[in-house]
Amino acid sequence: MAQDSVCLSDVKAAYERIRDRVNRTPCLLCERLSTELDCELYFKAENLQHIGAFKARGALNAVLQLSEEQASRGVVTHSSGNHAAALARAAKIRGIPAHIVMPHNSAKTKVEAVRSIGFEPQFCETDTPSREAAAARVQEETGASLVHPFDDPRIIAGQGTVALEVLEQVPELEQVIAPVGGGGLMSGTLVTLSEARPEIEVYGAEPAWADDAYRSLKSGKIEPPERYDTVADGLRTSLGNLTFPIIQSKLREMLLVAEEQILLAQRKIVETAKLVVEPSAAVPLGALIGHPGRFRGRRVVVILSGGNLDFGSCQLGK
Repeated sequence: MAQDSVCLSDVKAAYERIRDRVNRTPCLLCERLSTELDCELYFKAENLQHIGAFKARGALNAVLQLSEEQASRGVVTHSSGNHAAALARAAKIRGIPAHIVMPHNSAKTKVEAVRSIGFEPQFCETDTPSREAAAARVQEETGASLVHPFDDPRIIAGQGTVALEVLEQVPELEQVIAPVGGGGLMSGTLVTLSEARPEIEVYGAEPAWADDAYRSLKSGKIEPPERYDTVADGLRTSLGNLTFPIIQSKLREMLLVAEEQILLAQRKIVETAKLVVEPSAAVPLGALIGHPGRFRGRRVVVILSGGNLDFGSCQLGK
């Protein structure tokens, strides 16, 4: 069954595989927001990870598991940004080619991140079918191995290592909130916590302008995005065939966040925790702010998924 495609032992194996090449990011108590929101609030600062996002974990786990023959032909993916840079970094570490397909509206900082590692992106249209078709063409031409940005057991297991660290860093943890785009981080988090500490409540957070996961859970099937203009550009992707059943079977609740609340949460993180985060990473705090009753009096970890902020065009909420 798809919901059993990854287990805790896979996550633990991934951690041993990648631990020397990723940062053990801090989990920081934010006293000011804890007081303001009447909970004990911690930020898991994956914005301080290599390439500025949790994606470094899954991509490296996938690339390190390629056979020598597979590796010699390189890797290919499609991504709006953070996975693109993560796969480029993982390919560079292993010394193999990487073919990176990115939507033409990807944030400039994320495009430059790929270029800075030594790979030139190939651009495509913004919708999921176009991204997948472009990556498929490259794969056919090169023989490269596809490393999907989220719908891959190796990726899910790698992202689950975030939650492994959280369990060690925050004793008596009660709740976790993570953002949901394609669902790789959320799936890895759910797999890890449901096996290791099933009493912990896990909430998903999603932009109201990119509510495909919320709608998918309501309808019982994967729903496509209906718009692609949320400020949280990393969360514009639909769920996958592996991530959807994991989320469907294990998630406590999906919470929607308005655009103005995303920007407000981003500003609060910058001002109170002094952490630079991109809008996608602020969505979970926006969910907490919008639904305080669910978290009042509890010990909560918000996973800050990334910090690749385009300073030339950013706008923080008032």
